[in-house]
Amino acid sequence: MLTRIPHLPVAACRATPDSVVLSTYTSNPSAQYPPLMDTSIDSARFNMVRQQIQPWNVVDERVLSVMADIPREQFVPAAYRNLAYADMEIPIGEGQTMLAPKVVAHLLQALAVRTDDKILEIGSGTGYVTACLSHLGGWVVSVEIYADLAEQAQTTLRSLGLRRLEVRLGDGLEGPVAGGPFDVIAITSSLPNTESLGILEEQLAPDGRLFAVVGEEPVMEALIVTRVTNRDFRRQSLFETCVPALEKIPEPERFVF
Repeated sequence: MLTRIPHLPVAACRATPDSVVLSTYTSNPSAQYPPLMDTSIDSARFNMVRQQIQPWNVVDERVLSVMADIPREQFVPAAYRNLAYADMEIPIGEGQTMLAPKVVAHLLQALAVRTDDKILEIGSGTGYVTACLSHLGGWVVSVEIYADLAEQAQTTLRSLGLRRLEVRLGDGLEGPVAGGPFDVIAITSSLPNTESLGILEEQLAPDGRLFAVVGEEPVMEALIVTRVTNRDFRRQSLFETCVPALEKIPEPERFVF
């Protein structure tokens, strides 16, 4: 069980009209990553896991292994590659940022992804979380608002031989995403309130899990939602953080005095 953690600034906002499939891959579980050219990168990845992620109560060995194996630097713009394993957000273009490593780790641990899970990700970004989910689960459908980011994610994922996934350009909140229901739903940006979760909760399979950050600045909280029955959902607070909002989400009404 995750403990409540103080403010963590993070991550990336997405979503868009007209769903377009950019790529559909078949499974390639034996994918091999290119050899590291610099042992300092290897050391940085090791230190990310041991010094950032584990001390924040991430104990799931599968999550630790995946994040120790996947070359995060491949998903970072060249100008920021030396910061790929730093405990910080990283700009990825289109005004978006990449989730900090420990937040990704908490997301993955909370979702308890199983090898046969069907997964929906709202917000591909450059594809790093997509890669982690693909390694842990079965098939991943990832939806991204920005065409440039979606293309970049597709190119990087393909170059690393990750094929149990599908990258789409579309608005993940416009309606049910084709391919559901899903065992796991991961949202990489925030929603203003729990009312906004409804359209995504309804796409969960029985016993399905959904990760979301809910609220408004300066205080938001990460939640894990579990579908208990057809009509009932259990919500558990994980930690406090602050994440940019998904685009096209109506802002809550405010009282004017």
